[in-house]
Amino acid sequence: MATAAQNRRGIIAMTAAMSLFCCNDALMKLAREAFPTGQAVALRTCFAIVAGLAMVVVMGDWRKLPLGLKPVVLGRGVVEALCALTFIWALGLLPLANITAIVMASPLLIILLAVLLRLESVGWRRTMALTVGFIGVLIVMRPSADGFSLAALIALAGASLVAIRDLMTRFISSDVPSTVISLISTMIVGLLASGMGALETWQSPWRIELLYLGLAAILVTAGSFCVISAFRNTDVGVVAGYRYSVVLIAVLIGWLVWGETPDKIAFAGIALIVGSGLYTLHRQRVRPDSQLKPEGDKPL
Repeated sequence: MATAAQNRRGIIAMTAAMSLFCCNDALMKLAREAFPTGQAVALRTCFAIVAGLAMVVVMGDWRKLPLGLKPVVLGRGVVEALCALTFIWALGLLPLANITAIVMASPLLIILLAVLLRLESVGWRRTMALTVGFIGVLIVMRPSADGFSLAALIALAGASLVAIRDLMTRFISSDVPSTVISLISTMIVGLLASGMGALETWQSPWRIELLYLGLAAILVTAGSFCVISAFRNTDVGVVAGYRYSVVLIAVLIGWLVWGETPDKIAFAGIALIVGSGLYTLHRQRVRPDSQLKPEGDKPL
């Protein structure tokens, strides 16, 4: 079990990460109005690598850069890249609050993955909570007579990738600094985005949206560092619940910037996702046999 001080650090880091990520999402949504997905991510990565290198140097972690070549760190970077590309592609087509709510199913998916990998056992209470949460996802995705929209399905795939990424993060030993993990992930994101960009028609970058990408790079770099820190040596059942603060921020930003307001049905779905996620994390925290509670550097 983590100490109270470690959990407080994790809560602060998680809340900061969600605020930074949501502001980044808003800037990326604005940039997507001018740039295709691959170009937008690739251009943001150019700025993010500079910011990431600066953070590594400032934190004095540059000597540990070779640790970023560990297979688990590289694997996490690939998953991070797929997260970014799927999310930002869907971001150009869905309201900010809706896509944020869908991605917020990732804590539920972490539990599901842990069960499938036999790392965690789930009783009837958490099974019901998971069921309610996924019903909420279906409500937010709002299938039509023709089925789910492609953008909503891509967003759900992104949520699954976020769950895999966060689970992998907890397998990385504490000798690898968070700054190094973040920088390596950013570089891999840039490589995959450039590959995707090769299939697109790039637009001239010399426009106001390039500034948005520069600001987004700073925010996403700081947010990546915070979220990695939040999940290391903390009680995930306590810390992960604060991830849901991003929903309120997304609703507020969507309303202020685009005039987007989820309707009553969407709000009901969001409430189910948040409520079931918080309850699931609570059960995870209070159960003495839960394997999703990190103890020092011990992996799952």
